[in-house]
Amino acid sequence: MADSDDEPITLSSHALAALQDFYGERDAHAQKFEKLKAAAEEQHESGQPLSMEAFTEDWNESQFWYSDETATLLAKQLVDGIREDEVVAVVSAPSVFVALKNLLNSKDAPSPKPKKVYLLEHDQRFAVFPEFVFYDFQQPLKLPVDLKGSVDRIICDPPFLSEDCQTKAALTVRWMSRPRSQLIVCTGERMEPLVTKLYQSFGAQTTTYEPRHARGLSNEFYCYANFECEEWRFQGEKKKGT
Repeated sequence: MADSDDEPITLSSHALAALQDFYGERDAHAQKFEKLKAAAEEQHESGQPLSMEAFTEDWNESQFWYSDETATLLAKQLVDGIREDEVVAVVSAPSVFVALKNLLNSKDAPSPKPKKVYLLEHDQRFAVFPEFVFYDFQQPLKLPVDLKGSVDRIICDPPFLSEDCQTKAALTVRWMSRPRSQLIVCTGERMEPLVTKLYQSFGAQTTTYEPRHARGLSNEFYCYANFECEEWRFQGEKKKGT
């Protein structure tokens, strides 16, 4: 009797086609990643500002980049008055991260600079940056252990306007924040009751600033924070003054 283990393994034409497609997509992804990495390195070495143009928005990932003006404004608030021993985390807001990179590498960079900057992001394209940490809000605490209780300044833009996503993102923020961390949360206006509840322990409130997106967005967006600055006041304070 012939040993069936000695028979060569054969694949159907459909299986072969699917396998070829898989390898083709993998190779294309690798080539695209290398191009993005090379472009980022070239811009960094030449001193040119980084641009989000290399990173096309993926609406299936709920990606809507901020306008350059908004991204820069938020980045500046993250490092305004920062100390050299403070750590910054940008959660699901890569356009703010790129603006922050540009700010820290510019001639107008704040002094001192933060001790460390992290980008927590689901999109693997941003792994071209050494600050990248893969982040899936469905697993809010699956993060490097050294992040726990170590972050002084945080901006978070949960990718989806759902209670589940907002709650899990808040769990991540609470897990990695230090006592009295400075916090900015940007998300939809209709999330206001939930957001102010989730971040009540931080003292976060709705502010007067309205973030803008590069391609526009039908959902009205709010900026929530636990501090006031030149760019915004708490909405409650604005109402008192009117």
